[in-house]
Amino acid sequence: MLSRIIRNPSLYRGFATHTGPNVTLPAVLHLKTGQSFVGRSFGAPKSIFGETVFSTSITSYTESMTDPSYRGQILVFTTPLIGNYGVPLNKTPMDSRDVGVALESQNIQCSAVVVADVAEKFSHHSAVESLSEWCRRSGVPGITGVDTRAITRLLRDQGTTLGRLAIGADTSAHSPTPEQYWDPTTENLVDQVSTKIPYELNPNGEVKIAVLDFGAKANILRSLVRRNAAVTVLPWNYDFNSVRHQFDGLFLSNGPGDPGHCTDAVVKLRTTLQEWDKPVFGICMGHQIIGMAAGLEAYRMTFGNRGHNQPVLALASSGSIKAGRVYVTSQNHQYALTLSDPFPEGWEPFFINCNDSSVEGIKSTTQSGKKIWGVQFHPESAGGPLDTIEMFTDFVSECRAMKENVRSNVSGAHRVDPITQSFGRPVAVPA
Repeated sequence: MLSRIIRNPSLYRGFATHTGPNVTLPAVLHLKTGQSFVGRSFGAPKSIFGETVFSTSITSYTESMTDPSYRGQILVFTTPLIGNYGVPLNKTPMDSRDVGVALESQNIQCSAVVVADVAEKFSHHSAVESLSEWCRRSGVPGITGVDTRAITRLLRDQGTTLGRLAIGADTSAHSPTPEQYWDPTTENLVDQVSTKIPYELNPNGEVKIAVLDFGAKANILRSLVRRNAAVTVLPWNYDFNSVRHQFDGLFLSNGPGDPGHCTDAVVKLRTTLQEWDKPVFGICMGHQIIGMAAGLEAYRMTFGNRGHNQPVLALASSGSIKAGRVYVTSQNHQYALTLSDPFPEGWEPFFINCNDSSVEGIKSTTQSGKKIWGVQFHPESAGGPLDTIEMFTDFVSECRAMKENVRSNVSGAHRVDPITQSFGRPVAVPA
């Protein structure tokens, strides 16, 4: 009986798929602080410079690698085995349930990946290729067979560090001099990943929301679309004020690098916040842009926060968020807002990080009459915990309520009472 069950095609999944022949090219990860780690290469056989960071995510390596916030970075995974469930086909329908891609963008966004052990076999019902094949096809190099624990300890002690991944013949050369290391944060990375032209998703949705794209993860857009929002994605420096009358809400997305490169967006948003009363919500880079527009400063953190296990404490209640509760969140950022005292008028802290006390969120006060929120973490949870996913429901619900309120006021202002008015002339009202 057992043998018949095992051989039943409907129940038998078969063996894991082999990733192909092992790549034997040597690889070396050089850090600007002087350390070098020798291993084997996989993926694209090319050398690159970048900013070396680590992520504590246990799963979702495909989502992390396609997150535009990792642009220009050499991504070190602390989880020992990476690639065991392969890579899915990165294509979905573009309809009221999805946004065209299965992962967080169309391509790998990080410059390179560092893993202790890349899987030689992968197994998952949706997998179409191995991690190594995906990296090779995408032109992204990787290194395996290195002690990622030691690398992580170094990065924890000395902070985010510039690095170079040397592949093949380049491994025999001397490690780069300090002047040769390339710092991606000196460039406007947001401009590299933001859409160049506006586009629409779910155009027949109930409420119209504009998204300023600083490097938006697909699941942010998906989270809005699945709540029946009509989404218009705009370039990061688009003049939203010229079209704001067409929308019921404004969303500012995540993005890579230094928010100081986005002062154009800060100046335009400051006008929006002063003159516009509809809901505004920002995540990660969007949160920093909102804070800077409100009068706060952004600074570069020594370590940054990257991973799916960052605890944050809610300091205020709003919608699904309850003051005093700790939420576990997904994060990927190097910059944060300063915690100033006093806070700018009309604003208050919303969340604070339980590990390093950094600002994790701000919001408009009740007295301000505004509906504005910014959070440093990623409520869309791709990948990561679902603790704060309902913040999208809160935002879309506020946009819908505001739209209904405006419609009701307009209707009341133009309502004609047939008893008291006729063709613009007053008539007698019966006693």
